[in-house]
Amino acid sequence: MGGRLITIEGIDGAGKTTLAMGLVEVLRERGLHVELLREPGGVALSERLREVVKDPSLTVGPRAEALIYAAARAQLVEEHLVPLLQAGTWVLLDRFVDSSLAYQGGGRGLGIEEIAELNRFGTAGLVPDRTLYLRVDPQVGRARAGDRGEALDRLEREGEDFFGAIALAYEDLAALEPDRIRAIDAAQAPEVVLADAIGAVADLLA
Repeated sequence: MGGRLITIEGIDGAGKTTLAMGLVEVLRERGLHVELLREPGGVALSERLREVVKDPSLTVGPRAEALIYAAARAQLVEEHLVPLLQAGTWVLLDRFVDSSLAYQGGGRGLGIEEIAELNRFGTAGLVPDRTLYLRVDPQVGRARAGDRGEALDRLEREGEDFFGAIALAYEDLAALEPDRIRAIDAAQAPEVVLADAIGAVADLLA
């Protein structure tokens, strides 16, 4: 594939959206064709599944939750990601498989390898060229999410133990794949986080 897939990961409130918006501008200034997408979402089916899985009025079991995320991701990969990458587009994606590994594998206790296997099938083995993991204390992330002034979705309403388990899972993933996953201190000012992110993808730009 001619393009590059860069994913941004971290708990809610880590600053993924802010970083994504800043990074896409920098990459476009360097003459790259860049597409910014989010998960779950990006294509019609995935956006509908996003509404379902985040709806606080619904009861969604852990296994069903994992399957919904995997289905949304599978459709995004087939319908949009693969064609974009084959066309030479750089894709900046707010969340990808690592989110499911951390949230459903770690947070829901379904197991990292079990969720990884499910998503290997769903994505046909597509792996990011680089993952930017925004590291932040779960309490700080939750406070930031609450400060947005928006109603919390179904997952954002979970308790401290859930987000603590997610943070630990992200740390384990980063330790297992240091070449792909680059940890960035998300407690820093946004412009410093952006500078660190540019440094973390510099080798892909060479």
